[in-house]
Amino acid sequence: MKLNKLIYGILGIFAFSSCADQMEYHEYKSDGEEFVKLNFGNVGGLVTTIYLDLDTDFGNYSGALLASATDESEYAYSSNEIADFYNGSWSATNAKSSMWTTCYRAIANCNIYLDKFTGLTFPELKLNDDYGKQMNRYNNYQYEVRFLRAYFYFNLVRQYGAVPFSDHMLEAEESNTLTRKPAKEIFDYIISECDDIKNLIVEDYSALQGNDAFPSEERGRANKRAVLALKARAALYAASPLFNPTNDKTLWKRAVEANKELIDDYDPSAVNLVDNYSSLWGVDNYKDTREIIFSRRANKETSTMESYNFPAGLSGSKGGNCPTQTLVDAYEMKETGLAWNEQGSGYLESDPYEGRDPRFAMTIARNGETGWPIWNTEALETYQNGANGEPNTGGTPTGYYLKKYCQGDIDLRDNSTKKVAYHTWITFRLGEFYLNYAEALFRYLDNDPYKVDPEFGTSANDMVYKTRKRAGMPAFPAEMSADAWWKKYKNERMVELAFEGHRFWDVRRWKEADKHFTSIDEMKITKNGSGFGYTRNTVNRQWDDKMYLFPIPRTEIMKNPNLEQNPGW
Repeated sequence: MKLNKLIYGILGIFAFSSCADQMEYHEYKSDGEEFVKLNFGNVGGLVTTIYLDLDTDFGNYSGALLASATDESEYAYSSNEIADFYNGSWSATNAKSSMWTTCYRAIANCNIYLDKFTGLTFPELKLNDDYGKQMNRYNNYQYEVRFLRAYFYFNLVRQYGAVPFSDHMLEAEESNTLTRKPAKEIFDYIISECDDIKNLIVEDYSALQGNDAFPSEERGRANKRAVLALKARAALYAASPLFNPTNDKTLWKRAVEANKELIDDYDPSAVNLVDNYSSLWGVDNYKDTREIIFSRRANKETSTMESYNFPAGLSGSKGGNCPTQTLVDAYEMKETGLAWNEQGSGYLESDPYEGRDPRFAMTIARNGETGWPIWNTEALETYQNGANGEPNTGGTPTGYYLKKYCQGDIDLRDNSTKKVAYHTWITFRLGEFYLNYAEALFRYLDNDPYKVDPEFGTSANDMVYKTRKRAGMPAFPAEMSADAWWKKYKNERMVELAFEGHRFWDVRRWKEADKHFTSIDEMKITKNGSGFGYTRNTVNRQWDDKMYLFPIPRTEIMKNPNLEQNPGW
């Protein structure tokens, strides 16, 4: 197979702009290896192509988020394909295989780049004034590409377990004979790659501003902390029950060490989490390098997230991904730190949303709320027969609407002048890794959340307080059983990371889907005069343990008989 048939796009594609703060992409009309090698920009175009395959979740399933395949939310339209995950329609012929296709395309481009486009010297450009600066940028590309290749392998192993592996260019014939490499070996490879490049890749692009080769938008590229974050997340997954059925403590220790390494890269005397939790998904979130480690930068302005998720009944708004009562229940009472149904929590049935964890109001829109979206002058009516409730088309089945990742100032009305905005997906942020570190410590130290190992100098309980402190929530109690602490930890993780793409994978790696994914709770609200009635409704969902891993697409097995299907599919 010719090279220009293997490079999915360079060969036609994109390069970073150096004239805007947002990460812009511009087309090249090109083909062939020799064109790529002509100058720095063409080589950079191939690297940009690989970045374009980074995953986001602004509604990948015809508007539905992966969260709606979990207990975080329910999609307002029952006919949406997201229901295949829990209604029995998921199969090897309906394999939800976009990740397989995208990741292997990206890995192929990574291998092409590393095999064909490293070690260049661009001799015809040596007399250019910026030659040295451009060579610095070019020489960093190889480490970015190795990070990206490891990242795409992480997405594959997380989803499928053992997967075909190659770290070099393949002809089609060879690619269709590969067998699946065990998940442990894939995780080991990812961690090893991260260790190899962590001290070679650019440490901080923002420190290089003023260098023409690293303009402001380069902050969207992978740096040392992104490498450390990938290593830390991969180590946590590798140690988790789905991939560590024997509970090998050496894997938990590796996860502790990897997450500690990332956290120690921050200034311990500084406040490294942003003050305003909701700013994490604001239009300018990519500018904050304190907490956001790596993100998939927006390359154009859109309103897709808003049109799919703003409350039904508003102009241009479809309803969409509606937070469940299950998720709402996870938001504890601010003053006591207790769950709504715990004695002494302070919860009032007559005013069920008052006094909740502040992250609730930043994530979820509720009945009676005003100013959501910002331009809406009417209080939300999510009750039965209300302006934004059932049975309106798209009316929330749960009693709630989604705020997180939606830009509230986008106005979808016809006469609006603010119809679009940038949306940047968070891949890694520090808040996640405080929680990862807490979990790894808990498991490594024999499920003792309060134990302080001299080697690490902190406890799981201390680490989990980091995200709660930012939210203004009390610390966990000083005395809890291991089971009680684990339950509260899972709750904290669900709240802090809601709708950021974690819940679907966390419950799987814990192998606790039988506890969390077999049903969801809705809240059916009725208007009774000047008050409201609240009735909890439980909706059952299907679960089969084969769904801990995705099926290998049947089309791939037909092409490559050496691929064995995942159990049960």
